[in-house]
Amino acid sequence: MSSTNSPFALSGRVAAITGGNRGIGRSIALGMARAGAAIAVLSRNEEKNSQVLAELKAIGVPAIALHLDVTKRETLPGAIAAVEAALGGIDILVNNAGVVTVTGGILNESSEVWDTTLATHLDATFLLSKLASASMLKRKQGKIINLASMYSYFGAGMLPSYGAAKGGIVQLTKAMAVELAPHNIQVNALAPGWIATEMTAMARENPDFAEFNKMILARTPAARWGEADEMAGAAVFLASAAADFITGVTLPIDGGYSIC
Repeated sequence: MSSTNSPFALSGRVAAITGGNRGIGRSIALGMARAGAAIAVLSRNEEKNSQVLAELKAIGVPAIALHLDVTKRETLPGAIAAVEAALGGIDILVNNAGVVTVTGGILNESSEVWDTTLATHLDATFLLSKLASASMLKRKQGKIINLASMYSYFGAGMLPSYGAAKGGIVQLTKAMAVELAPHNIQVNALAPGWIATEMTAMARENPDFAEFNKMILARTPAARWGEADEMAGAAVFLASAAADFITGVTLPIDGGYSIC
């Protein structure tokens, strides 16, 4: 764990990460743990929850992993309460849980896919942020980090619900940042580019997407896919005292994809 003298140290802080048992969420959870934070992982897959909990405990920080489906609104207050009962008040909330369905566009996309996608990304971010910020308000400090996407800005013709949800995340981040800044609560977002995770495996490994993969690599100045662990540093920074005067920002982590 990092020194408590570092402006990037998270010692004494409690971080809750939705979807924190795999991919980007797992990397952020482990990165914050290495910076000293106590960690609560809130995710659906019990097996993966157990795996990441073992990794967190090996780092040596207090940690719990709770089963949570963020689309089940009635369970969210209890989940926040359970984290605070086990670890203390939540100082850092990372709204990372996500799903994506490639439907081909609005002519093919069902209302069920639309509803589930927005409920997972946008609705859950709003509801969990509302709950966590009410708790942060009592302590006059807090950090909320939302997961946006390059599709927050670019047209997502093949997955319109995902693009709509991620576009909404950017505006919600700005709205919450303005509201909560007087209470010393900073709200920012991360916008990952093409990161190698289970969710993006099809684009990397399926021969039917070979040309698409070539386009990604050609457009990315770094000329490669990002790794999930490369998301952790930015998340730790935004969660730390080093970012106390940064709010309402959406930070791209994309190897330069968004500037081309």
